[in-house]
Amino acid sequence: MNRLQKKCLVASMGLHALLCLILIVGPAFLSSKQKELDLPILEVIPDKLTDLPFSGGGNPKAKPSPPAPPQVQAAQLPPPVQQTKPPPKERETKVEPEAVAFERKREKPKPEIKVETKIVKRPETPEKKTVKPEENHAKDRARAEAETRRRTAQQILARINGSSQRINENLSRGTTIEPPGPGGEAYANYTQVVKTYYDQAWIDPEEVSEDATTVKVKVVIARDGAVIMDAIIKRSGIPALDKSVENALNRVRQLPPFPEGAKDAQRTFIINFNLKAKRLLG
Repeated sequence: MNRLQKKCLVASMGLHALLCLILIVGPAFLSSKQKELDLPILEVIPDKLTDLPFSGGGNPKAKPSPPAPPQVQAAQLPPPVQQTKPPPKERETKVEPEAVAFERKREKPKPEIKVETKIVKRPETPEKKTVKPEENHAKDRARAEAETRRRTAQQILARINGSSQRINENLSRGTTIEPPGPGGEAYANYTQVVKTYYDQAWIDPEEVSEDATTVKVKVVIARDGAVIMDAIIKRSGIPALDKSVENALNRVRQLPPFPEGAKDAQRTFIINFNLKAKRLLG
């Protein structure tokens, strides 16, 4: 083997070693994109998370969670009463009496006219305030917005109270919450867990009647579960619906870490917020 062949052999071995190193270490620095999985929302999130495309395990004797209470529709405000202006009064025409003949009487001396120098103040009549229809519309809008904020706060409080109540009903000393299932240790797909977190954070905008639209969101999550980036990539065109999705993104800042054995540094998820599907599930 001459000198040139030795150099080629060393270079070939070095390239093969570098390729093996890239195959082993490289996936940890890459972002993996997961496909959208059509999985149901979890009632209870188990401790064990996997990358399998399904969930399993659980206690076969576990009681399913009670159905969510029906949503109370907001009472519609009555339309503003339009004030009718009174018809203008017709001017009264005074009929002058006919001249009556009179007898000439003896002229009497004209009385002296006395002028008083005192200033007489007349009471000022208060001006009537006219309520403009624009002010009525502004007040109605303010009341409607206040009612919407109040209902939203009640929904958040009811959701928190309902979750804590379910936990208290299922918890006792030395016991844990177990999701229903065929048996064995419960586990869930990580994508399904992410979808559940964002669905629970999303509050149904009751003022939106058109529920056939979808808002598409892109979320990037780090290995430890921290949300690196979230953004709406397809809006619905309905401001109230888009705003409710933005509020849901702001509420979720931390998720569970990746399943054990995962080598990727971060993952990208595409989430579809569909109002019709959410209302069907309750």
